Amino acid sequence: MTDLSDLPPAWSGRRALAWPGVPLLVALALWAYAVRHTDVSRLDDYGLVSALHPAFWAGLVVLTTGFFLTVRDARRPGAWSAAYVLGLLVMERATQAVLYPTPLYAWAWKHEAVIDHLLTAGGLQTADQVGDMAVYDQWPGFFAAQAALQRLLGVDSTAMYMAWWPLVSSLMLLLPLLLIYRTFTEDRRLIWTAVWLFYVANWVGQDYFSPQSVAYALHVGVLAVVLRRFGRSAVRRGQPRQAVWTVVITVMVVAIVISHQLTPGMLVVCLLALCLSRRYRDWVPVVTTVVIFLAWCLTAALPFLSAAMPDMIRSIGDVGANVETGYGATPTGTGAIMTSWAARLLSGSVLLLAAVGVWRQRVLRHRARPLLLVAAAPLPMFAASSYGSEMIFRVLLFMLPGAAFFAAAALLPKVRTLAADAAAQEAGERQATGPARARRWGTGTWVPLAALLGTTLAFVPAYSGKDRINYFPPQEVALVRQLFDQAPDGSLVVAANRNYPDAYADYWSVDHYWFLDDGRSHVDRIVRKPAATLARDMAGVERPARAYFLLTQGQLANSEMNGQLDRAQLERIQKSVAASPRFRLVAENSAGWLYVLKQSGGAER
Repeated sequence: MTDLSDLPPAWSGRRALAWPGVPLLVALALWAYAVRHTDVSRLDDYGLVSALHPAFWAGLVVLTTGFFLTVRDARRPGAWSAAYVLGLLVMERATQAVLYPTPLYAWAWKHEAVIDHLLTAGGLQTADQVGDMAVYDQWPGFFAAQAALQRLLGVDSTAMYMAWWPLVSSLMLLLPLLLIYRTFTEDRRLIWTAVWLFYVANWVGQDYFSPQSVAYALHVGVLAVVLRRFGRSAVRRGQPRQAVWTVVITVMVVAIVISHQLTPGMLVVCLLALCLSRRYRDWVPVVTTVVIFLAWCLTAALPFLSAAMPDMIRSIGDVGANVETGYGATPTGTGAIMTSWAARLLSGSVLLLAAVGVWRQRVLRHRARPLLLVAAAPLPMFAASSYGSEMIFRVLLFMLPGAAFFAAAALLPKVRTLAADAAAQEAGERQATGPARARRWGTGTWVPLAALLGTTLAFVPAYSGKDRINYFPPQEVALVRQLFDQAPDGSLVVAANRNYPDAYADYWSVDHYWFLDDGRSHVDRIVRKPAATLARDMAGVERPARAYFLLTQGQLANSEMNGQLDRAQLERIQKSVAASPRFRLVAENSAGWLYVLKQSGGAER
């Protein structure tokens, strides 16, 4: 493989070797100072972006600049590039875990409830027993593994460590990414710049405590094995070794299939795309994946698929509907809109850089064509399903490994063929001449640095700009837990939406009703006559069960920032319930209110 740089190191000796550590340490020191002086108690519509201390932004600039100046010198040890990437992950993925005293994301809390149910029930259950939540029992791989880990660690719940899961899941991706990129180049700058861009472009938020995070890491791992061990040159080395790697990918595919619905389909289309390349026309990986996927769909997952199949068939080919967000998912307010645009610009910039890289790098376009096919493979999934209005984000996520590689290539000098590189060395092109040094800080340096800084800084609002929705303060957690500590079996919990911690707690014994999921006409009736309408909706609960109404700050933020009811409307509902003789206040604090519907007959508790 050829080296991308003909630039000599700026310094020599020990100073040159130790220099990259200076900006790295400065950046981490600024980060440590920033997290100690950041107050997250009053997040606004810009989420963590406006709450962060300015030292954080300074640290991110220093870190990115230090990485760029370090990685562009091919003669520096690769360990420095790795150290900078790890520093990036700390600043990107560990900041929230350090700042927030409780885990983020209502979905993460939901998954914690599924694990709790698995441990409580002692096995998998059907829809007759747990209703719609049975879908998690039909893809139990992640939850069973976490239940075992919880028992092994001896912790009360996975909430003890799930705040750190974004960092853990990001680290799981590092090795397979390096293996994939090293398949197509030996130039460390291209490899590490691609890794950097992958992480800063991965704002989608699927690294949280979820089956998708593990399934995605396994997906990238399968691609790494196939790209390195199932090409024509690898096959020629003998069948015994291929059998071993077939077993390896079989184990990973099984783990993917039993854990997540979408990832196996994405893996199939990526492996099929690889078969279009002459180098990877080994059908064993794709056939193995398809057989395992179909076997699971026709057995354990059949109940869910049987019910969902009509809607899935109707969505095929309807690209417009599959990428439409719809009611309840439209960013509303200046902060939410700016966050949405930051995410779009970040994704668009990386994809544009990838297109430039494909256009500029003729050698890479040929050498890394399989990776280009893998990057394009998820695009047809737009026509397959809406996946709960999230397909556009998932397609972007699965395109990233290939897109980041070619985006990195756009920021580096052109790659030459091996013959041209050898001729250049003989001609003395690699000598550190005066003109070469003069060109070092020209456009070819500042433009890539500006692009790297822009994408890295844009990650923060794209990833953390909605933390007002995703963060639940300890007071909100305490209020919800007070509810479930006292709710008898068969009780009903009514709330505006499911954006609060432990929203699915005890879902096997307590019913939940989120009125913003109803049709707009019924929501309008609740807004017009809140207490009377809610009392009628909750009246069917019989003793000893109770009917509770819960309204929290997380629900307010989610409704307001996603274009549903605004704060004034929700507060009007709360005041109507508070003034109604049909309801009794059970608890309240700075994060919300909890009411119980009074029951006729007998003493009111």
